[in-house]
Amino acid sequence: MTEETANTAASAAAGYPGEERAAASGTPQAPRLPMLLEAVLSVGTDLELRATLQQIVEAAAALTGARYGALGVLDAERGTISELFTSGLDDIERQRIGHFPDGHSGMLGVLIDEPQPLRSDDLTTDPRSCGVPPGHPLMHSFLGSPIRVQDQVFGNLYLTEKSTGRFTDADVALLRVLASQAGIAIGNARLYEAARQRERWIEGAAAVTTTLLTGGNAADALMTVAEGARALADACAGVILQPTKRGGMEIVTASTLDDPAGIVGTAIEPGSAVLVQLLGGEPVLIEDSATDPRMTTHVRSRFGPSMMLPLRSGGRLIGTLALPRRRGDRPYTAVDRLLASQFASQAALALVLADAQHDREMLAVYEDRDRIARDLHDLVVQRLFATEMMLESTRRRTASAPETDELLGQAVDELDSTIQEVRTAIFALQQPPVEVPATFRGRVLRETRGAAAVLGFQPSVHFNGAVDTLVRDPVDRRLLAALRSALAAAHRRAGVSAIEVEVDAVAVLPDGRAAVRLAVADDGRDEDGSRSPTFTWQAPL
Repeated sequence: MTEETANTAASAAAGYPGEERAAASGTPQAPRLPMLLEAVLSVGTDLELRATLQQIVEAAAALTGARYGALGVLDAERGTISELFTSGLDDIERQRIGHFPDGHSGMLGVLIDEPQPLRSDDLTTDPRSCGVPPGHPLMHSFLGSPIRVQDQVFGNLYLTEKSTGRFTDADVALLRVLASQAGIAIGNARLYEAARQRERWIEGAAAVTTTLLTGGNAADALMTVAEGARALADACAGVILQPTKRGGMEIVTASTLDDPAGIVGTAIEPGSAVLVQLLGGEPVLIEDSATDPRMTTHVRSRFGPSMMLPLRSGGRLIGTLALPRRRGDRPYTAVDRLLASQFASQAALALVLADAQHDREMLAVYEDRDRIARDLHDLVVQRLFATEMMLESTRRRTASAPETDELLGQAVDELDSTIQEVRTAIFALQQPPVEVPATFRGRVLRETRGAAAVLGFQPSVHFNGAVDTLVRDPVDRRLLAALRSALAAAHRRAGVSAIEVEVDAVAVLPDGRAAVRLAVADDGRDEDGSRSPTFTWQAPL
């Protein structure tokens, strides 16, 4: 506090000439310099902005003897009150008032339009007083003063119902000193709050980037971005929208603390004013989603203030990050929008890098699988086939010995079965490990791999004929359903340790028609102890 400010405060508090020393009741006032000094010290003790604002309004009410006090924080862009901190109102009075004035009219509006100390002895007769909510307590005396932070009006202090009647010139001087010191305290608190907020966003963005680059599929990556942004922005939901083939945008991921029903899948249809901005990579700021005519989705009624930020990197639009708050929640500030936009840009870059890293990993897997498949085909299968030919030739030369002929026949059959198994393994290596198989052969292998997790072993699968060419819809769907039923039945039998699945696409029905035949055999036993029969299913092609 400067020497000039201190002298003004001392003069006002002690009631020097030129200042009124008595209230309307005529009761002398005690010197208030100690109260002013205590108030000035108290408003600078907390660096948390909201706590500081509450301390200021309470100190102002106590210093001037006002029953009610309020501090209205101004929205610089709209010229209205965005938040109101009060003193002297209990919960019942707050509920009775409902929505507080926004500063468009009345004494609050006058103080916003003309940021100078304002005083009124009786609000009930003052023509400038209007727009008071119906449930607002009856008030007469009024004193207001702006709070400036670095030559900009941050907000206004409003005091009403002085205990001794009307506010004096001394009260005006005291409030002016307090407002000056409050501006300094608010400036410090805002700097501290901005630093903390920026630190949270930076740490959050770093955590999201690390998570994205450690792996996971695309859906998990989008949910990671949505959850991180929702928590950092103090929003009730984090939503990711992506362009659709029809030219619109659709919600593909939603992280919300409320009921998420009906959010995922919601689409913004082509032609929407919001969509034009989003597809152009421009942010969209919404004051109230429920009433904004640009919002056309059925879920808009759930939300209030919202910001929709493009996820864009290197000229590529990945999607849009939407961060809506509940209806009635405080709107987003310019700092909120700046930090969220920076987060969205970094998240978009991380998504692109994670996608590229995933592609590189998948390419490495495919290359390794191709190498294994080539080795199996060029070395193992050829050697097995050559050995089979040698055994078959030996079998023909030793046909006179029945026992030898039987043993060689079993060896040939085993080699033929092994060749089929290796060929099946080669085909499985050529399938994408994550995506749904596109071929019928791949879908059969997927069913048996899924059953292996339950059975504890991998069923053996044999294909005969060009199954991918010959077996078409709807026969393939019926065969897969029959295969699932047969594998489930085998699992329920006792003592099953091996299952053989055969799909024969060159089978023939008794009437001569071409057919596909499914056979599933296992080594289990039925309840009577007999060997379980082979499951057979066939259908014409």
